[in-house]
Amino acid sequence: MNAPINLSLFRPAKIGRASEDVALQIEAAIIDGQLNKGERLPSERNLQTLFRTSRGVIREALRALKEKGLLEIKKGARGGAYVKNVELINASEPLALFLKQQKIPVEFLIEFRESIDRTITLLAITRGTAEAKQALLEKTAYFQKLVSEPDLNLEKIAEIDREMNIALVKMAGNPMFEMSMRTIQIGFSSQDQALYEDAKYRSETALNWHETAQQIAAGETLRALSCISYHYVLLQRCLAKRRPQGIDAPVGTAIGIPTPASDASAPSPPFFETIKTSTGDD
Repeated sequence: MNAPINLSLFRPAKIGRASEDVALQIEAAIIDGQLNKGERLPSERNLQTLFRTSRGVIREALRALKEKGLLEIKKGARGGAYVKNVELINASEPLALFLKQQKIPVEFLIEFRESIDRTITLLAITRGTAEAKQALLEKTAYFQKLVSEPDLNLEKIAEIDREMNIALVKMAGNPMFEMSMRTIQIGFSSQDQALYEDAKYRSETALNWHETAQQIAAGETLRALSCISYHYVLLQRCLAKRRPQGIDAPVGTAIGIPTPASDASAPSPPFFETIKTSTGDD
């Protein structure tokens, strides 16, 4: 059984914006850890007395906190308002919606995504366990088989792509990067989906995923980062290919990532192969 709630946490609601004030006080108590996950709030009647306001104000405040994902409202004999654990995916959804509404140019989004992925990859190499790296390697091998199946399942492909991204970011061991990755997955997965709708890019992207996992497992930092960059070269070429004719600037021009001069669909060798040739590395 939970210890009684410290009623001194709360003060009478401010007149004029009572519902907002009640919600803010309860939210602050949850964020500060004064109210713990699974803890039951006092009844609506007791909250009325505590905040010295009406039942309608209390219900409006509780409803707002429920919509934020901070409270769970249960019915029945053990009903009431309970503090809910804020899931990372729930925290990512509002940010994903906000970014969608901003209509951010695709070249800026790709630049951001690549910079995040490069940092995640560096951390995954240094922090990821051998078991996690092997699991990602096996997942990418399965992914290669999946994209080559005759009965193509784009929904399944998208699901495994998300799982691989989340597996990679979990190896980084930083919840802020995981939140960023989930936001991207929720808000902008349609861009990567374009890669899987095109047979040439689908095969090349799956191969590059496997190469990335191999280089991470081997601790080859430069080569792993080259694979990350190559993914975004493929994405930009794919989006440029799908871009309606008559639009001057191809996707990627603003951030200096080259687009092919002739055939936008022709894949190039992974970057680390180019580096290997130019440096004479065996």
